[in-house]
Amino acid sequence: MAEKNLKVTLVKSPIGAVPKHRRTVEAMGLTKMHKTVTLPDNAATRGQIQQVGYMLKVEEA
Repeated sequence: MAEKNLKVTLVKSPIGAVPKHRRTVEAMGLTKMHKTVTLPDNAATRGQIQQVGYMLKVEEA
């Protein structure tokens, strides 16, 4: 069975965000607006998405 992935896109600038949220976005590999990364669908990624979900658009890959 293929590993499940999530396509995560940064849709809101983290400039005015809480510093911890800014670091979380950077740790996910999102460095610029509208950049999309593919991340594994696991508990760690889900936790990051839950924390900064207001800045992201998430789709199943």
